[in-house]
Amino acid sequence: MATQRQMKMNKELAKYFAIFIERESNKSSLITVTRCDIAPNFKNVIVYLSVLPEDKEDSVVAFMDRRKWDARDFIKKRLSMRVIPFVEFKIDSGEKNRQRIDQLLKDA
Repeated sequence: MATQRQMKMNKELAKYFAIFIERESNKSSLITVTRCDIAPNFKNVIVYLSVLPEDKEDSVVAFMDRRKWDARDFIKKRLSMRVIPFVEFKIDSGEKNRQRIDQLLKDA
């Protein structure tokens, strides 16, 4: 169970990662930060992304992996944290599953 401090930090990190992605992406696909999960020791964070169109997911994750140090510097300049977390980007499969369920319910 995430603590209140972790939940606040997740919300702030998601906001600033979204700003970073908006500035750095080439706008060829829609990239949305769905959520962030920070470790209890605040040393690692996983940023979950949703990408449209879906065929560009691999290229977006590869792009974000190349730019993760820049993202970390961006966070360092905007958030006052004792430890700046290491970043990992992943596709949010939970969001994809939810969209698939919604589509199946509409079809039924």
